[in-house]
Amino acid sequence: MIDVACALEYVHHGCFSPVIHCDLKPSNILLDEDMVAHLSDFGISKLLGEDQGDLYTKTLARLGYIAPVEYGLDGLVSIKCDVYSYGTMLLETFIRRKPNDFEGDLSLKQWVGYSLPKAVMDIVDANLVTATGKGLQKELDVVASILKVALYCCAESLARRTNMKDVVAMLQKIKIQLLARRTFL
Repeated sequence: MIDVACALEYVHHGCFSPVIHCDLKPSNILLDEDMVAHLSDFGISKLLGEDQGDLYTKTLARLGYIAPVEYGLDGLVSIKCDVYSYGTMLLETFIRRKPNDFEGDLSLKQWVGYSLPKAVMDIVDANLVTATGKGLQKELDVVASILKVALYCCAESLARRTNMKDVVAMLQKIKIQLLARRTFL
């Protein structure tokens, strides 16, 4: 997921004109032979002009991954829409539930938000938890940190939603902390 975050950071902040992917979902992430993730399918992506922060489009991405307020209802796209989709994918990766698995008023984002920080073990994909004893709580703390990053990405308010530069920095910090803990175990 850090590979995908780095790719999005590049297309949002490293290109002359920011690129909005507009269709970020698991099937548009490809893994190479070294298990490095690559962002694919830029078929409905949009280029922002120098003075544009957002634009309107009639092209809609897959439900469950689109930012419901601006993109889903208004057709307004910005790089923050990709951030929302990334957060949803990050939740899906660690929870192993799809955003459309929920009915009624409950969403994947809400379910995770209600479960943090005390019930991480109840929602995390059991295949990701390998430790026992004291190591278990440390692993759950790492997962909780990653899920918090995902929730920052999925903030309803554009002003409160983070950007991919910050997401990459937060995930890299979590990775470094995780690797440092493993050396002491």
